[in-house]
Amino acid sequence: MNKLHSPRHWLMGLMTALALLATNPCFAQTTSVSNSSQTETSSTTIAPAGANQTGADSVTKKAQAAENPYGIEALWKTSDTVAKTVLLLLAIMSMGSWYILAVKMLEQRKIGTQAKEAANKFWSAATVTQGAQSLSKDSPYQFIAASGLEATKKHGGLMGHIPLNEWITMSIQRSVDRINRDMQSGLSFLATVGSISPFVGLFGTVWGIYHALTAIGISGQASIDKVAGPVGEALIMTAIGLAVAVPAVLAYNWLVSRNKAVMDDVRSFGSDLHSVLLGTTVNA
Repeated sequence: MNKLHSPRHWLMGLMTALALLATNPCFAQTTSVSNSSQTETSSTTIAPAGANQTGADSVTKKAQAAENPYGIEALWKTSDTVAKTVLLLLAIMSMGSWYILAVKMLEQRKIGTQAKEAANKFWSAATVTQGAQSLSKDSPYQFIAASGLEATKKHGGLMGHIPLNEWITMSIQRSVDRINRDMQSGLSFLATVGSISPFVGLFGTVWGIYHALTAIGISGQASIDKVAGPVGEALIMTAIGLAVAVPAVLAYNWLVSRNKAVMDDVRSFGSDLHSVLLGTTVNA
C-alpha cells in the first residue's frame, strides 16, 4: 500500500499520461475546435444585440427631435388664435421691411445712374428742349426739365400776373417736392415697424405667459420642466419682435441718409435749370 502511493509511483503515472497525450493529438484539436466554436457562437449572439441597441437609440433620438416641445414649431402648434395672430403680424412686418429695403435700394441706385446721365447729356445740349429729350422718360431730371419748359410756355391768363421768375421757381419746386415725396414713400412703414414691433412681441410674451401659468395651475404641477417650456416659448415672442424691429430701424436710417444725398443732386439740378430757363426767356 505504501508502494502504490509513493512519490515514485505518482511520477511514473504522470509521465504515462503525458505520453498518451503526445501520441493522441486529435483530442487536443477537438478540444480547441470546440472552444473556438463556442467563442464564435457567443460573439455572433452578442453582435446582433449590440446592433439592435444602436438602432433603438437612433430611433429614440429621432423621435425626441421630432417631438421637441421647446421650439418654434411647438410654439405654433400649442398657441391659440391670439398668439398665432401676433406671429403672423410680426412675419408680415418683417417681410414688408425687407421688401421696402430692397425696392428703395434699387430705386436710389437707378436715380444715381440717371443723375450721371443728366450731367453728361443734358448740360451739353444746345437747348433745354433737346436736353430734356435726351434724358430717359422715367428720369426725375427729365420730369423737372419738362415742368420748367411747360412753365415758360403757359405763363398767360391769370398766371401772367405772377412774375415769370417766381412762376418758374414755383413749377420747378413743385416737381422737386413730388420727387421727394416719391423717394420718401415706404419709409413711414419702416419707422412704424421699428417702433411698434418690440411691443407687439412683448404683448405676445405676456399673453403666452398668462396662458402657460393658467395651464400649470390647472394641472397642479409646478416643477421646472413644466414651467420652463411654456414660459420659454412665450419669451420667444419678444425675441422675434426685436429681430423684426432692429433691421427696420437700421434700414430706415440708412435710406434716409441716402435720400438726402439724392435730393441734394435733384435740387441742384432744379436750381441750375431755373437760371438757364430764366436767362433763355429774358434773352428771347
